[in-house]
Amino acid sequence: MVFANHAHIYPSRLRPESDLNALKELMRECEIDRCVVFATIPDRFKELGLPVNTNVWLSEQIKNEPAFTGFGFVDFELDNQEEQVDEIVSLGLKGIKLHPPAQGFAILEDKALRVYERAQRHNLFLSFHTGLHWSRLKDNRTLDYDEVAYNFPELRFSMEHIGGYSFFNEALAVIANNNRGGRQPRVFAGWTSIDNEKGGAWSLSDEQLETVIEQTGEMKSIFGLDFPFKKAEYIKKLMARIRALNITDTAKEAILGGNLLRELGE
Repeated sequence: MVFANHAHIYPSRLRPESDLNALKELMRECEIDRCVVFATIPDRFKELGLPVNTNVWLSEQIKNEPAFTGFGFVDFELDNQEEQVDEIVSLGLKGIKLHPPAQGFAILEDKALRVYERAQRHNLFLSFHTGLHWSRLKDNRTLDYDEVAYNFPELRFSMEHIGGYSFFNEALAVIANNNRGGRQPRVFAGWTSIDNEKGGAWSLSDEQLETVIEQTGEMKSIFGLDFPFKKAEYIKKLMARIRALNITDTAKEAILGGNLLRELGE
């Protein structure tokens, strides 16, 4: 079974061909069984003047859809982080997507720390964007994710894109460093938008991906789609690339679904 992370879905009015039905079609074409879907960033609804609660919207979209697991968003323009996280839990969502550059927050600021504390209390899984996004690097320094892990020792999160071309080594250091004390995996490599092309912001080589497994083990990597920004052709090539790596078959199965299935308890 293939269980993928990291699919953004939108109302068709906001982004044509990026709704749940379009994702279902991509999953059929790529032979993906299950997927984690992210709510729409709250700002997107505000831009259209729509009084929509993005987390409620997502929960309605995936109601009675067993192939989908929902992750919510926290609105950092508000100052009720604890209440927003509690609502995410009450809606049956299993985690939170956090994109510091797109949402305009620093990963060690007070509002963010309050989200982590509450998420840790509820055992939610967080997916962070890591790497470049043409914003102030100081607010989203890759090594600072070790501070998040250190100060919230039960919090589970993925570093999506594994830091990208520019910050791969820092992301690898954080993931490898958090094997402390033989604990269960907590900090994960998000194998999402990991191109194999020179000059790209997200370009990672096969050797780098194999090194992730060598240094962190088989239980700390999770495959992601980055739908709708990545299309079916890209996704199929990435899946074939993972299956062709010089790693064990059990590692490939874990990356393509086993690790995510274990962590989300489904």
